[in-house]
Amino acid sequence: MYTQRFGQASHGRRNRFNRRSNRKVSKGVNPSLFINKITSSVEENVYEPKFTFEDFNISPELKSNLKYKGFHKPMPIQDQAIPHLLQGKDLIGIANTGTGKTLAFLVPMLEKVMNLENEKVLIIAPTRELAVQIEEDLHALTYRIGVNKVVCIGGTSINQQIYKLRMNNQFVIGTPGRLLDLEKRRALNFNRFTNIVLDEVDRMFDMGFVDDIKFILSQLPESRQSLFFSATLDNKIEGLIRSHSKDPVMVSVKTRETADHVDQDVVKVAYGQNKMEVLHDMLIKEEFEKVLIFGRTKMGVHRLSEDLQRRGFKAESIHGDKTQYQRQRSLKNFKENRVNILVATDVAARGLDIPNVSHVINFEAPDNYTDYVHRIGRTGRGNKMGKALTFVQ
Repeated sequence: MYTQRFGQASHGRRNRFNRRSNRKVSKGVNPSLFINKITSSVEENVYEPKFTFEDFNISPELKSNLKYKGFHKPMPIQDQAIPHLLQGKDLIGIANTGTGKTLAFLVPMLEKVMNLENEKVLIIAPTRELAVQIEEDLHALTYRIGVNKVVCIGGTSINQQIYKLRMNNQFVIGTPGRLLDLEKRRALNFNRFTNIVLDEVDRMFDMGFVDDIKFILSQLPESRQSLFFSATLDNKIEGLIRSHSKDPVMVSVKTRETADHVDQDVVKVAYGQNKMEVLHDMLIKEEFEKVLIFGRTKMGVHRLSEDLQRRGFKAESIHGDKTQYQRQRSLKNFKENRVNILVATDVAARGLDIPNVSHVINFEAPDNYTDYVHRIGRTGRGNKMGKALTFVQ
C-alpha cells in the first residue's frame, strides 16, 4: 500500500485540492476491492492463430494494406470471427477493448463493400472518441481502395455531415444520438444499410442508449448482416441481439480477467495530508511513463489538468465540456507521446484503445465497481502488465 511517504517533500505548496472533506471516496465500493497484488506471473497458453491474413479470402489490395500496417498474424478475435463474417453470417463477438475487434469487423466489411455493389455499412459506437478511432482504423486500411466514409458525431458541424451524407458513402460511423438527429432531419435513411455493426454494446446499455439502438435496428432492412461486439453479455444484451439477428455465430476470446494482469493497490492519504502533493510526488518517479488519471467531474478533471501543467507536467484532459476538436487533439497528443499524462472523466474515456498506458490512477474513486473495472482496463493491454492505483482517505 502506498502511504504517507508520498507528498512529504513539498508541504509548502497549497492548492484547491487540499480541501478537507468528509465525503467518502466512493459510493458503495469497498476500498479493499482496489487491492489485488500480483505475487507471481500467471503462465498462459499462448494463442496460436489458425490463419494468417494471407490465408483469408480477401483482395490483394487489402492484404497489401494489412501487411504495410504490420498486420501478419490475426489476433484471436480476428482469427475466429473473420472467416464467419466473410461467409456473410451474423455474429456476436465477446471481447474486451484492445483485443483487435475493430479490425475483426472492418476487414470483412471492407471486403464486402469492395466486391458487391450497393453495400452500405452502418457502424455505431457509444462515444465520439471511439467512432473517430474506428474511422482512423478504416482509413489506414483503404490506401488505394476507393471507399467513401463519413463520421457522424456530436460536437462537430451537423451541416457538414449532412453535406457528406449526400455522397455515396459505403461506411457511416456514428454515435446513436447524432445518427437519430440526422435521421429526423431526413439526411440519413437507416433502411438503406445492408450491414450493421454495434461496437461496445454493453457500454451503450450503461449509457442509456437502449431505446435508441432498438429504434435504429427496427428501421434496418430485414435482409442484412448484423455484427454485435461487447465485453460482457447478460440476459438483456443477449435478448436484444438475438431478436435482431439471424442464427448468429458466437465468438468469445475473453481469456483473462482484468485482475490477472493489472497490479492494483491503494494510495492512502492521511488526514491533513495534501492529496495533490501525494500525486505530484508519485508522478515525478521514472516508472510513471504514460499515465491515465481519472476524476469524477468535468470541472475537477479540468482543474487537475491545469494544476499538473502549472507544476511542469506534460498533461492534458478530456471531458464533456471540451469541443470535439479539443478532445481529439488531447487524445492524439497522448497517443503520440507528446504528453505523458491524460486526465479524463469516465464517459470521455470509455471505449478508447490507448496503447502502452503504464499506470491508471483513480484520483477520485469511481461510484461503482463496474466503472472501476472499465477504468483499470485501460492498462495491462495485450500481454503486458499494468498498474492501477486508487486514492483513498
